[in-house]
Amino acid sequence: MSTGKRACWIEAPAKINLTLEILGRRPDGYHEIRSLLMPLALADRIEIREAPRDSLEVVPDGVEIAAIGPAEANLAVRAASLVRQRAGMSQPLALRIVKRIPIGGGLGGGSADAAATLVALNRLWNLGWPLGTLLEMGGHLGSDVPALVH
Repeated sequence: MSTGKRACWIEAPAKINLTLEILGRRPDGYHEIRSLLMPLALADRIEIREAPRDSLEVVPDGVEIAAIGPAEANLAVRAASLVRQRAGMSQPLALRIVKRIPIGGGLGGGSADAAATLVALNRLWNLGWPLGTLLEMGGHLGSDVPALVH
């Protein structure tokens, strides 16, 4: 990039639950689960670049994206905000998601996008956070996110 801004991209693989057991409701409203997940070859592509202001672009690649809500509800945007908060960074980001994982199909597309965003920003900004930190952060975003950080 000629602007000198840092950028990266990462694949965010879908998952399938081979087993799923709901153990009970947590005080935060989420459910404790026990699950065996398997990543799939199907993946969204997350592109992140430093920018003058925050933005989100979702590009449909063979999937319907009408069900995507506002940017502030997007799990990848929430993951980026969490990383910035924890790292004490204020750098605005442009997130571009090439959406290939069907929405609402139980394949973990939003969770995969959040997990990939955590991993990508850890690398992009050379934060050096260990896997345990990323897993803990993922747990604040959703129950599938930590498994998909792997």
